[in-house]
Amino acid sequence: MNFDRSLDVAAGQVVQLSPLVSRLLAPNPGPFTFRGTGVHIVGAGHQIAVIDPGPDMPEHIAALKQALGSRRVGHILITHTHRDHSPAAAALKAWRGAATYGLPAANAVTAGEGTVDEAHDHQFVPDVRVHDGMQIKGEDYVLTCIATPGHAANHVCYALEEERALFSGDHVMGWSTSVIAPPDGDMGQYLASLDKLMARDDRIVYPTHGSPIANPSDWLGQLIAHRRKREAQIVDALRGNANTILVIVEKLYPDILPGLASAAAQQVKAHLDHLIARGLAARDGDSYSLK
Repeated sequence: MNFDRSLDVAAGQVVQLSPLVSRLLAPNPGPFTFRGTGVHIVGAGHQIAVIDPGPDMPEHIAALKQALGSRRVGHILITHTHRDHSPAAAALKAWRGAATYGLPAANAVTAGEGTVDEAHDHQFVPDVRVHDGMQIKGEDYVLTCIATPGHAANHVCYALEEERALFSGDHVMGWSTSVIAPPDGDMGQYLASLDKLMARDDRIVYPTHGSPIANPSDWLGQLIAHRRKREAQIVDALRGNANTILVIVEKLYPDILPGLASAAAQQVKAHLDHLIARGLAARDGDSYSLK
């Protein structure tokens, strides 16, 4: 896959991406956030929407307030509640009184949380719980909610109707594949959500991390093909008596950096869970086998 890791923008700098969309980068770079959380600001008039306001970092919140200036925040939209996406919503709401939109973290999200990627922001409770197909209307924008569980159970994308643009959160990124970490992450749901986006006709995709994706259909096809290839590799490993997650990771990711080994293990587990759900594999303790 040809990942796009060209993004080179300073944190706190507002970049105009289209007539209706601008982006401000938070100063939280890392192995799962890339250059940092990209906060998208939607609207060209006095009223705007903020999508994924980012982490609760004083310097970031100050930069975000400066970028918004005197404009009225009509809507605060959250793609999912990982801590690099939603915590700044509380400060933004307190500052401007805007309503928050999204879904809360699932109550069952506890086991293994924070071992890879980001833990959930359990303090976030949206003023408005969104649902698939729901539309959120501002002065010069209409955002349609698209339920896309997989990376997280409460993941939602938002489509800007005026520009055929999709704000994809962490579901689709150009710099990396998405982390699918069970139990909150689900490979079957993730693949179904990719198929759902493939059926759309979006012109451009704005991930929360990394650069915009200018050819969504092509990139979505690559993501789906990558996951199918990885599943086939896991099936081959099981046929070769690699029957634990650790052994499969060593076989599939021989050169992986130590800091990313846990994420690789989560991806393998997500694929194994998906095979089991379809009746193609079985688990006995820590041991897996094909049926």
